[in-house]
Amino acid sequence: MKITDMKCALIGDNPVVRIITDEGLDGYGQAESSKPYLKPHVLYYRDKILDKDPTDVERVMSAIRRYGSFKPWGSSVSAIEMALWDIAGKAAGVPVYKLLGGKIRDRVRVYLTGGPLPIQGSNPEDFAAHVSRILDMEEKFTITKQGIAFHSPMPHVVPNYTYSDPSGPTWESRGPMTERGLKHTIACVAAMKEVLGDAMGLALDCGPGMMVPDAIRLARALEPYNIMWLEDMITGDYTPFVLADLYRQVTESTTTPIHTGEQIYLRQHFKDLFEKQAVNVIGPDPADVGGIAELKWIAEYADLHGILMAPHGVINGLFGLAAHIQVAATLPRNYIALEYPQAPDWWYGIVDGLPDPIVVDGHVAIWDTPGLGINFIEEEARKHLSEEDATFFD
Repeated sequence: MKITDMKCALIGDNPVVRIITDEGLDGYGQAESSKPYLKPHVLYYRDKILDKDPTDVERVMSAIRRYGSFKPWGSSVSAIEMALWDIAGKAAGVPVYKLLGGKIRDRVRVYLTGGPLPIQGSNPEDFAAHVSRILDMEEKFTITKQGIAFHSPMPHVVPNYTYSDPSGPTWESRGPMTERGLKHTIACVAAMKEVLGDAMGLALDCGPGMMVPDAIRLARALEPYNIMWLEDMITGDYTPFVLADLYRQVTESTTTPIHTGEQIYLRQHFKDLFEKQAVNVIGPDPADVGGIAELKWIAEYADLHGILMAPHGVINGLFGLAAHIQVAATLPRNYIALEYPQAPDWWYGIVDGLPDPIVVDGHVAIWDTPGLGINFIEEEARKHLSEEDATFFD
């Protein structure tokens, strides 16, 4: 089998990769909806993979992996990798998890970031009302993650939250917290835990942007609340570096689990985090880290170091969800849950193969369809193609 073409179309805000072969099989991968600008970067790799056997996934990836980088520039490589596995599974007539070593669980725990509606404010009562709605959701999620501190509007809307200038976009906020800012953050967490109790795990996305002393103070203050993890306190999102030594200072100073990793590309950049015991939990995103096999290698190496796994993926789309479920089926016992991708309602009308309902009791049942197990309903999907991408399915 040989790759004869690779296309990329913007469907909604998600760049979608289609790899075409000379045997009539094709495979799909998907990048995050935050990256509609990625299409030219995906197509840059086209000539590098033509005429290669897509079922030799690692051989194809070894030709392009070196051209990626930290988020967002590992996304194209990751989407291509998922499409290759889709073809490999279809060619073998088995779900992708069979090619990744086989499943060790029949259903995958997922966690909910945010909630069914945007939070209505940044005060403790707003957070309490928000998680109360989550408790009532029919999916019965067992873990929710909420944005606080520098991963929220707090630096902009809470007076004197930091000692730094809070002007500019929320995601650029960074600086030392005031006592008022620290106390406000703790009060919001306490309000959520008052509602949730031990009925639902609470994880917190905190940055990036916190300074080490503030990260330590916050982590220690939250120890009585049994938080699942504090995520990306120092680095994360689009910061193209790791700073393992700084994370280690925080991790060694508290019993609250410390988490990072969504922006990191390739297993090599997790090495310091693991070998220095710098964090307790890692969260690579399969749509940024280099793909699903890369995610598994990282999970196995983390397990050897006693580090837990809670992968990122909130805007990876439905093909991203399918790929994530396939690899999560195979991950070792350090796996906690994956971040459930949320997609616009119309997306569910242009693909088939997903379970209905998708999430039951906070889990997704693993399906056994060959490849990633979902496919486009072409007649419906074509309605969402631009004129530029009109030939995507041809």
